[in-house]
Order: sequence, then structure tokens, then C-alpha cells
Amino acid sequence: MIDPRRLRVLRALADHGTVTAAAQALHLSPSAVSQQLASLESEVGQELLRRKGRRVWLTPAGELLVEHADAVLAELDRAETRLAAYAAGELGQVRIAAFASAITTVVAPTIAALRRTNPGITILVRDAEGQESLPLLLDGEIDIAITMHTAHTPVEHRIVWDPLYTEPFDAVLPPDHPLIGRPTVAITDLADDDWIVPHPGNPCREVLLTACAKAGFTPRVTHASDDFTAEAALVTAGVGIALIPRTALRGIDPTQVIPVTPAPHRHVTTATRRGRESHPLLHLTRKALTDAAP
Repeated sequence: MIDPRRLRVLRALADHGTVTAAAQALHLSPSAVSQQLASLESEVGQELLRRKGRRVWLTPAGELLVEHADAVLAELDRAETRLAAYAAGELGQVRIAAFASAITTVVAPTIAALRRTNPGITILVRDAEGQESLPLLLDGEIDIAITMHTAHTPVEHRIVWDPLYTEPFDAVLPPDHPLIGRPTVAITDLADDDWIVPHPGNPCREVLLTACAKAGFTPRVTHASDDFTAEAALVTAGVGIALIPRTALRGIDPTQVIPVTPAPHRHVTTATRRGRESHPLLHLTRKALTDAAP
């Protein structure tokens, strides 16, 4: 195995012509340079230098090795540059898991922004509904989770939470619903309707049921889906009403959407593993996510 540090000594000798001059360039003593060159000849098993007085010439084998030394040293310099960029948060991959509307609203714009400002950062995206991203985060499969934080989110000392954005749920009503056209609708006015809500385990369902309980009723749940587009389609089909987060309303007929009072809200956060939150690469990415948030 050839020691690349000795290749640097050989390159300096080829550049400067004497052991003394090479030593000065490398900030070494002449004896240290001579020892490094002797060790390099031992490593390759060939004579690399011819000496006459203070002058030193490269043998053909030495000239051949210098050519390879240039390539090796250039690669090492590139590696050091890339590592420095990685340490500064300017280069590397960041794996993000998020639910669909957060991918649309925040993650995709973040990727576009970083491609302009920090092209060395690659974002890898994984769709994970509800709090499915948290086990992925704790297992080390992702670097950042974008999820909801509710009153019932388990306390987990291994995770650092940072608020990203908060948004209300709006009512989506069938086209022939008697409340269509109102500027707002009280959540209690929907108590007698059939409801379409996310599946159990989805934190959005938890937020909606808690809001209904505070208003003094339990909604009559007739259909369940974690896909808000599917919920809206069922509403349009006339089988019930739904409360959908505002950033998930894209593509839904605005005449069917009415703000709710008092409005339930979902609190969207980023989550990172404790100890990793200050990594420059993750810090820069989380800042970009925050800048893109509504």
C-alpha cells in the first residue's frame, strides 16, 4: 500500500529539484523528506530517484509514479473540498418523510429553492401519512419528519420538534347542502350531518373528534379515508360532509368550502433526532422548509 503523504513528498521533489527545496515547500526537515522518499521506494519496490551531490533526478519509474501521484492528490483535494462543503451544510443528501399536502405545500417548493441556492443538497422524499414518519425517523431511515403535533403526541426524548406552520380545517359541503353560500358555518351546525373523516390513528381524525367533543357532540362517522381528495369526492357525491385542512383544498370546488367557527387547527412540525438537529446540512434544510411554509 502506497502512503499518499509520501506521494506528496515525491511531487514536491519533482517540482523543486532538491531535497532541501522540497523540505522548505513542505515545511519539513531535509532528513524527514529523505526518510519519506526512502520509505516510498521501499513501498513500491523500485528505484525512484538518482542522486548526484545535492541534485536528485527521477527515474522512469519515479516519473511514472508522479503522474499517478497527480491524479491521487487531486482526488484527495476534491475529497477534502467535498467534506468541507458537507460539514458546512452545502453538500449531501437529506431524507424527508411528510404527508401529501405538506409535500405539495412545503417540501416541493423547498427542493426548488435549494436547487437554486444550494445545488449540492439533494432532497429525497418519502410519503408518510399521519405520524408514520416518526418510527422511520427513530430507526434512522430518514433525517427529517414533517408531521402533526397534537395534545396526544407521545413524549419522546429522542426527538426535537420545531413548529413549521398552523392551519385551520374548513368545511367541505355537498353542492345541495342548505348551508352552502354562508360566509362561515358553526361547527355545531354540522352536528346532524354524516361525517367523512380520516382513519383511526391519523392525528387529523383526533383533532376533529376533539373539536366536536368541545362543541358538545359526537359526529356520526359514515366514511373514512386518509386521502383528502377522496374525502372531497365523497362529499360531492352527497354522502356526507368533511373538514379538511386548508392547504389540502387544492382542486376542490371553492363554492363547496366554508370556514368553520370555532375552527379546528392542525399544528405541523418538523421532527429530527436529538443530537442531529444542529448538523449544518439539516439546519439549512429546516430553515428552507420554514421559509417555504405558508
